[in-house]
Amino acid sequence: MPADKRRTPSQVGAIYGVTAAATFLGLPAGTLEDGAKADIAIFGAATATPYPSVGAYCAGAPRAIRAGIANWAGARDHMDFDLGGRMLPEGVTAIDCGDLEIDPEDAAGNRAKITAAARTLLADGAVPVVLGGDDSVPIPLFQAFEGRGSFTVLQVDAHIDWRDEVQGIRLGLSSTMRRASEMGWIEHIVQVGARGTGSARVSDFEDARGAGVTFVSGREVAMHGIRAALDAIPMGANLLITIDCDGLDSTVIPGVIGPAPGGLTYWQAVELMHGAARRATIAAFDIVEFMPERDIQQQGALAAARLVANAIGLIARQRRR
Repeated sequence: MPADKRRTPSQVGAIYGVTAAATFLGLPAGTLEDGAKADIAIFGAATATPYPSVGAYCAGAPRAIRAGIANWAGARDHMDFDLGGRMLPEGVTAIDCGDLEIDPEDAAGNRAKITAAARTLLADGAVPVVLGGDDSVPIPLFQAFEGRGSFTVLQVDAHIDWRDEVQGIRLGLSSTMRRASEMGWIEHIVQVGARGTGSARVSDFEDARGAGVTFVSGREVAMHGIRAALDAIPMGANLLITIDCDGLDSTVIPGVIGPAPGGLTYWQAVELMHGAARRATIAAFDIVEFMPERDIQQQGALAAARLVANAIGLIARQRRR
């Protein structure tokens, strides 16, 4: 085909009203204070507590996730077949509050900013949707829910994140769920998709089981589906959903630091989210551990962004009710 006849995906997408946007799917931009007045508020948290050995390896993820779906901003109000209608029903508002200013050398400051941002949103009743960032980002996010009732955590991850410390750090990505278990307001933890090997030792797994965690392994999901995971979510719970991108199969999201074969398919992840929303109220959603440098043709960025779009759509429908 002659060069002057070739078209990029964004040019071809113009047929459908597609336009690129800097915010997530072209949602209105605003401050955290603006987001607090909306039903749903998105913000990026590029890192929380990086290990010295790897640094802030997911720092570009929030920007990359937005960019992965940016060309579909003009179609945001079109039919979304994952959701059975528009992403945002009439009367529900969502704002993209941009990214927090993060300093890879100031882990304590990063955590404080994430907690403060979530508290600002929660104070007026908005539901936070967080674009991470490394897998330690959920620790300060969950911290913001102290004093707001009882919560269940639903995590999708290839690894269980139950180390007490790694390299002398107790708030890093290998310790996320152990730290969550120590928060008195988190009553139940359901972890889905563990497979292969990671940093956890057998004793860490035994500690998690002793703390009452329900595990539904990647192998169990492959053999029997997601029903056991859904059944473990208490009816009527307030739910904190955290998705580590390596919880999905690497053919779906290749850009992760610790890939493992055999993760959840896109549809298993989507059905898990939708099924969870039928049982519980989503109080927050985050997606973490996307590594843009390892992505392939924005394939993972788009898949991650579609999971975010599903989360926004599910929260929006709960808010409308």
